[in-house]
Amino acid sequence: MTDKPMVLMPEDIQRIMGKDAQRNNILAARMVAEMIKTTLGPKGMDKMLVSPTGEIIITNDGVTILEEMQIEHPAAKMMVDIARTQDSEVGDGTTTVVMIAGKLLENAERLLDKKIHPTIIAKGYKIAAEKCQEILNEIALRISPDDDNILRQIAMTAMTGKSAEGSKEKFADIVVKAVKQIYHDGKVDLNDIKIEKSKGEGIADTELISGIVLDKEKVSSEMPTRINNAKIVLIDFPLELKNPEIDTKISISTPEQLQGFLNQEERTIKEMIGKVRETNANVVFCQKGIDDFAQYLLSKAGIYACRRVARSDMEKLAKATGGKIVSNLGELSSAELGNAEIVEEIKHGKDSFTYVKGCKNPKALTILIHGGTGHIIDEIERALRDSLGVVSSSIKTGLVVPGGGAIEIELARRLRIFGQSLSGREQLAIEEFASALEFIPTTLAENAGLDPIDVLTELKSKHDAGDKNAGLNLFKNKIENVLEARIIEPYKIKTQAISSATEVANMILRIDDVIASSGKGNKGKGMPMNEFD
Repeated sequence: MTDKPMVLMPEDIQRIMGKDAQRNNILAARMVAEMIKTTLGPKGMDKMLVSPTGEIIITNDGVTILEEMQIEHPAAKMMVDIARTQDSEVGDGTTTVVMIAGKLLENAERLLDKKIHPTIIAKGYKIAAEKCQEILNEIALRISPDDDNILRQIAMTAMTGKSAEGSKEKFADIVVKAVKQIYHDGKVDLNDIKIEKSKGEGIADTELISGIVLDKEKVSSEMPTRINNAKIVLIDFPLELKNPEIDTKISISTPEQLQGFLNQEERTIKEMIGKVRETNANVVFCQKGIDDFAQYLLSKAGIYACRRVARSDMEKLAKATGGKIVSNLGELSSAELGNAEIVEEIKHGKDSFTYVKGCKNPKALTILIHGGTGHIIDEIERALRDSLGVVSSSIKTGLVVPGGGAIEIELARRLRIFGQSLSGREQLAIEEFASALEFIPTTLAENAGLDPIDVLTELKSKHDAGDKNAGLNLFKNKIENVLEARIIEPYKIKTQAISSATEVANMILRIDDVIASSGKGNKGKGMPMNEFD
């Protein structure tokens, strides 16, 4: 045996252990929360994100900001993940969830300084989160899908502070109408709402179409521009001759053989178009290509046709028109046709769109956004998607809560009362959890230029006096009953934000060792690796 030291890992491995690892991760998570806190609320500011190629995004949508930033730190990436989850589950509250998680970790640091073990903090946070869910169930107000006014208010609350705010009443009407149209058997699939964008005109010209708008033009200028009483055939096979998948050679020795070959091609295409005409269809949407000769025959028959329509659009057309997508020419019949009152080509500036309008009880719709610049249109789209998410979430759960920071203050108040019934060190963690929830109304006030300490003090006194709906109305810059002021949020935003923020905070707290390779000659090249307790 020699006295050589044992080498466990290569020299190029970086390792951070113990308190350094904890503080490093907590700092990274806090930095993410600090970065986006100025975007919270109706008076929140926007961020301009510039890509290496010079593309610009101007937004105050939390998840968009985090996804566009090139975040490298593994703990910070976990914060981006909870924002993504919040966005996919509810559609709004992405900034809120990141801020709560960041504040939970910041407050945990104070407890770590008092020599309280991370597992005790994590246990306290878990107890607090479960108690919050109980309190939310108790406080939440029940609504029905027919409460249009409340649904409109929820949509408007989600849009405040974004570029869509100027036309929020109109957009709220569009959103509520769209979600209710696709609501079926207690389910809402937002994939059935197509959002199409057109540069030109003002954002107030944004419209809801009871049908589908395709960013496609008719394949031939000879075709009619408008078809009334449209009978629509949806096909996902090409109206052209198939090319052999392997190299093929055809030997032709006489002009007659060549002519016969060409005639056979024409006959095949004529048969295809003949099959389409037999169904009495006057509109064709094709997922694949349409041959030039086929285009001529369709034009001659007065049939409107679009080619290379995306599969997702074909599925929406089927839902909207009641038609079926046909995959085999032999199965084509009038039973598979869809119906619409009008199919027409409309030009907006340089762009041409095909409108499929007047579908009976359509289960797929289109919102066509108009705007002066691409940046505005993109931000309107983000605002509408947030609103669609919160309205569909409210309809599915049937529960809403007061907004404007009211729910966070009430949760914090009740958590502190609950914490006093516990005897262990978890009581301190529950106190810090309550303090983290108060970070939301404090930031709302700060972003509106109000004194956060004065606002928090007044809010607490009103809630202690029994006014559980007292919150911030930042349109009037005063504290009042937010239910009367119609500042309402979906119950799911709060439950999802609290559970996600708690889970990620506890996960980060339990890390005491971070091992990252430099990627030189290692199999796990450049992959950071976290080791958990």
